Amino acid sequence: MAECSDGSYDVGVTNDLEIRIEQHNIGYDRKANTFTRCPVVLRSYQRFNLIEQAIEFEKQLKGWSRKKKEALFNEDWDEVKRLSNLKKKI
Repeated sequence: MAECSDGSYDVGVTNDLEIRIEQHNIGYDRKANTFTRCPVVLRSYQRFNLIEQAIEFEKQLKGWSRKKKEALFNEDWDEVKRLSNLKKKI
């Protein structure tokens, strides 16, 4: 997950994290969500053995609130859990 220059967060999947962050920062892909929001800063990443697991986690993260993503950045697992439970009650 990367933080864009406008403060928004971008979630994605790649097989080469260094190259992907560089591509975002040089504006490699005009269709990328980050094209007009460079530079980006890597805030969090997770490694997976299977691409299917990575894609599933990406979809999950995209549904998370900003506060929950920030709790993940801070590795505040109690807050991640608390925010997860709040959503379930609604």
